[in-house]
Amino acid sequence: MRGIPEQIVAHLKQELNEIDDVKLKMMATEEGDVTVIYFSSLIEKMTLQTMVIIPLANNLKQIHQMSQYIDAKDVKDVIKRLNAGQTLLFFHETNALVSMDTFSAPIRAITNTETESTVIGPQDAFTESLETNISLVRRRIQSSMLKNENRIVGSEANIKISIVYMDNIVNDENLKNLRNRIDQVNYPLFTDISVLKQLIEDNPLSPFPQYYMTVRPDSVCRYLLDGRIVVFMDNSQLAIVCPTSFFEMFVSIEDYYNRWTTASLLRMLRFFGFFITIMITPMYISALTFHPEILPYELLLSLQESRSKVPFPPLIEVLFIELIIEVLREAGSRMPAKVGQTIGIVGGIVIGTAAVEAGLLSNILIVLVATSALLSFLPPIFLMSNTSRFIRYIFILSAGLFGLFGQMLAFAWLIHHLLSLKSLGTNYMTPGIPRKPTDLLDNVIRFPLKYLTKKTGISRTQTKK
Repeated sequence: MRGIPEQIVAHLKQELNEIDDVKLKMMATEEGDVTVIYFSSLIEKMTLQTMVIIPLANNLKQIHQMSQYIDAKDVKDVIKRLNAGQTLLFFHETNALVSMDTFSAPIRAITNTETESTVIGPQDAFTESLETNISLVRRRIQSSMLKNENRIVGSEANIKISIVYMDNIVNDENLKNLRNRIDQVNYPLFTDISVLKQLIEDNPLSPFPQYYMTVRPDSVCRYLLDGRIVVFMDNSQLAIVCPTSFFEMFVSIEDYYNRWTTASLLRMLRFFGFFITIMITPMYISALTFHPEILPYELLLSLQESRSKVPFPPLIEVLFIELIIEVLREAGSRMPAKVGQTIGIVGGIVIGTAAVEAGLLSNILIVLVATSALLSFLPPIFLMSNTSRFIRYIFILSAGLFGLFGQMLAFAWLIHHLLSLKSLGTNYMTPGIPRKPTDLLDNVIRFPLKYLTKKTGISRTQTKK
């Protein structure tokens, strides 16, 4: 690197030492010698050949038009550009250092969504490429008001993120709040945007997700046009939508593709299914331990007959089967897809049947736990399914200690906790608190689309010129 001050050359060599995929290629051009520097793992050979090597030999004017002059003394910036997949060209005769955007590492093709699949509507999902995800949104919202701000997070990894919003309707306070939170993040490694979400949430100790996360472009576009802010991260398929509310955790984008009657029915099923799944097995404990009088006489006899061989109290019995379900679910998710599904079904049937015959569990409890496990998967957001599993154990222990009184105490705590939560400074229980009349049209019940023309209250949209 003749021409660059020696201390800069030494610093560059130190930074790039023991990195086998960094390549330095010397070429003779009509403007003298040129050193080409790049990471071979971030650039395909064909891209390098067509964008750099051939123009250097035949058309230097094209190189100057497509490149950007950078300061060689700023070694950190030079290294950052190399890590971003740019190719650096050092012209020895003029001491000029320029960069060209040649990033062309292999990326995954756009495929169907697996975690938020729908019967009706588009089937494409985001990928791990930030540029691809932005393009999927821009294909659906072709407006100059759609803005995106790029930032770098991760003190060691230097991961690019993008804050996307509609400039004419977004709430400036929400946008400023989110920018400040992201700028204050000091964390070395972001392997997924889920890590960033936990660092910028209002209450990181809460079991409830305070931001909506999705892999669907149509869902993101709907929220953007409602005035929400969306965050994308390079190398992550998920997008963060903020602010969001508790009620929106039970909303699927397919609700807007269905008739309003069907959509309302399914939405109520998801919403009330969440509360049933955290209450059903605790009710079993409360009824058998403290309040047998609340059960019909015939059902009580059936329960006593079913539990006649079970030596454990209902609390231990429920905790035992719940932990078995958790083990099966965790083992099934870690195994290869074809094996995991089979092992989950066979394991559940075999263990459940064997446990009943061995006198460890009652038949009725097996039915209740299976129903509870199915209901926990109704929310379209997987994080809310995990939350219902955690909340259920609080209710189980409360029921085992104090019966229905304990369940009511746990329910009061749950409501108080939900009312105290905020999402990007906005009440998590919106539109319940504070209530905006038009929000009730798209809450647990989804009214016909012609009535859903107002922006939701949680967005706090602002009309701008």
